[in-house]
Amino acid sequence: MTDSSKTSEKPWGGRFSEPTDAFVERFTASVGFDQRLYHHDITGSIAHATMLAEVGVLTDEEKLQIIEGLEAVKADIEAGKFEWSVSLEDVHMNVEARLTDRIGITGKKLHTGRSRNDQVATDIRLYLRDEIDVIAEELTRLRAGLLDLAEREADTIMPGFTHLQTAQPVTFGHHLLAWYEMLVRDADRLQDCRKRVNVMPLGAAALAGTTYPIDRTITARLLGFDRPSENSLDSVSDRDFAIEFCSFAALLMTHMSRFSEELVLWTSAQFDFIDLPDRFCTGSSIMPQKKNPDVPELVRGKTGRVNGHLVSLLTLMKSQPLAYNKDNQEDKEPLFDTIDTVKGCLKAYADMVPAITAKVDNMREAAKRGFSTATDLADYLVKKGMPFRDAHEVVGKAVAFGVAERRDLSEMTLAELQQFSDIIADDVFGVLTLEGSVQARDHLGGTAPAQVRAAVARARAALAG
Repeated sequence: MTDSSKTSEKPWGGRFSEPTDAFVERFTASVGFDQRLYHHDITGSIAHATMLAEVGVLTDEEKLQIIEGLEAVKADIEAGKFEWSVSLEDVHMNVEARLTDRIGITGKKLHTGRSRNDQVATDIRLYLRDEIDVIAEELTRLRAGLLDLAEREADTIMPGFTHLQTAQPVTFGHHLLAWYEMLVRDADRLQDCRKRVNVMPLGAAALAGTTYPIDRTITARLLGFDRPSENSLDSVSDRDFAIEFCSFAALLMTHMSRFSEELVLWTSAQFDFIDLPDRFCTGSSIMPQKKNPDVPELVRGKTGRVNGHLVSLLTLMKSQPLAYNKDNQEDKEPLFDTIDTVKGCLKAYADMVPAITAKVDNMREAAKRGFSTATDLADYLVKKGMPFRDAHEVVGKAVAFGVAERRDLSEMTLAELQQFSDIIADDVFGVLTLEGSVQARDHLGGTAPAQVRAAVARARAALAG
């Protein structure tokens, strides 16, 4: 007898004339990955049973039996004594079957007034809500670490880039605060997403609601939801909340990938701007000198899988008619992996970022190359009365001279600078220094050290609030 000829009975098998084929059983089962929902499944079932007792569908004795039985099942799972069965398909049927084994016929009453359709939608929301809170904490920890590092490096001068070419001097602290601003938006998006996650589908049943006299406000209150959902059809078929979370995650990972790219560049011998602690790096099996920035590289790489999960969920939902379809079983693995990936990347960065060491002298030397104060010279000329386009041309000629002579603007003599414009005077050297350049940008959002410290103070206050 071949394996495909084996069959098994199902809790819903009354309508069927033959058991499910063994291969189909394995192919359609989700228990291999949805068992991580057990805690939330049991929590939701306890609230459901409590509500059924309050409206008179269950007796108080039946409610207590069910709750005690569910707590015992949870204890078995957490002690590793629970055997998950593929023949029972998913976490919901596994838990319910074990409950019935423990307490008998009363266990079969738990599913009164609900369906696996609204049950799984509720479980995923409960699970995702908890994971959002964990991710928010890690995001806060990373942001706090960035603020500490930015404050520490408020005076450190480095080249600012456009097109990866030296543009103007900035402070390292200011650069780090640009990363911070990205994370502020990510944190806002996450909390906004949580609002839509925290709506309860339970009570929608299969798709049309139930004939039992349920009170969904009771269940919502017990489970900490803001409110019950409004439409039963939408309740069981909606996965917007999972897509929205993955959209948040894709943006967060895109930001972290940008951070990673800069960290990889900055740790290279060609830049040599920073040092990462050894515990966040690895070596080469053949080249003994290597210290590879594996954590940033891996975070950069994991961005692709998170972006892929977002596309996967969007594609999953794009052609589904109302209401629930088996397609939606495919929502969990992309969502679960996105959650796991985001948590891991945030933890790695929250641990690593505060330990970054800036190589201050190397950053400063790099800022001196590439004529980074050319714009300051143009601004100087404009303030002396020269039209900006004329000033732009004058400075361009001065830069061309510097390229030929291999000298920065600040290294030229006054006489050499005056050959390009006679309105240049001794005071020009105050604006051609790196310190003068960053100090001059002393306004809200500017790179001046005073502004960096003020921005850190504001950010800390907002983070604490």
